[in-house]
Amino acid sequence: MNNWIDRRRFLGVAAGALAAPLLAGAGDLPETPRTSMGIASNAWDVHFKIKKLEPMDFLAQCRELGLAGMQLPLGTRDADYCAALRQKAEQWGMYIEASIVLLGSRSIETFEQQLLTAKAAGAAVARSVVFPGRRYEYFTAAEQFAQASKRAMETLEKVEPIVAKHRMRLAVENHKDQRIPERLESLKRLSSEWIGVCVDLGNSFALCEDPLEVARAYAPYAFSAHIKDQSARECPEGFRFADMPLGKGFLDLPAMVKVLREAHPEVRFNYEVITRDPLLVPVLGPKYWATMPDVPARDLGRTLQTVKSNGSKEPFPLASSLPLDRQAEQELRDIRQSISYARANLGL
Repeated sequence: MNNWIDRRRFLGVAAGALAAPLLAGAGDLPETPRTSMGIASNAWDVHFKIKKLEPMDFLAQCRELGLAGMQLPLGTRDADYCAALRQKAEQWGMYIEASIVLLGSRSIETFEQQLLTAKAAGAAVARSVVFPGRRYEYFTAAEQFAQASKRAMETLEKVEPIVAKHRMRLAVENHKDQRIPERLESLKRLSSEWIGVCVDLGNSFALCEDPLEVARAYAPYAFSAHIKDQSARECPEGFRFADMPLGKGFLDLPAMVKVLREAHPEVRFNYEVITRDPLLVPVLGPKYWATMPDVPARDLGRTLQTVKSNGSKEPFPLASSLPLDRQAEQELRDIRQSISYARANLGL
């Protein structure tokens, strides 16, 4: 009985933590200024754990936070809901981007239904991924990764006529999967004006790639972007890698934003700092290299030097050690700090 009471009390406190900061200005936090930056829904994950929101409600939360739009899974919805969501976004001068599932047992028909929902809701871009997990965690052999790459290419070839028919841009994220030459080869083989990249500004560092070079390589294909900052700490296996509020990490965000905007002025930057424990990138272990035997030693050296130069000997604090209401406070604080930084330093 006591456990039930404690759980009930916790859920009540957690729900209050969600509503209070937004409705009351987050206590002593300054009012959030308006930005042209949007948000990817997984940057609001802690709050979603406390209280699930429909897309219409999340759009309202984004507006209250001072954000310009949202990127989120819409699934499949009826015409009335899509029309209402689109009307509200247009009324508020906000944008919508969809996240669409390409992988697994979903059929081409299901993909097209998701695409039509996104278009009816006013989205011009749908973001997706084409690999089932992080390269160095999910795969154990080069042949295994090669087969996954083949399937990914076949999937994109199947959906290309659909996105072309509906004139919807599909932005495939660099999701700690392919390195630059591999992704560019796929894009060139497709040669489609409707399939490009959701350029994540931090992910590819985990594959020993220079973040600014990643931005330059993918800029011609950029349909959308995930903006975040990153920090790293050395550890016996390699390094721990954490999302940081904008301006608090080692990424050259002004240069990266400039590169993408010069190539595509219309590209939307969606904030994607995830409140979670830092990820382990085991660059000093054999499994990490099983699918990347040809990576130049200089890339590993540059990566480790960046970690050493910009990291700290202190371990990262663990988000998982905090109760959900405290995690939600941190999530909200990071968003507001990042909006202020983006306006002051990035022109967003």
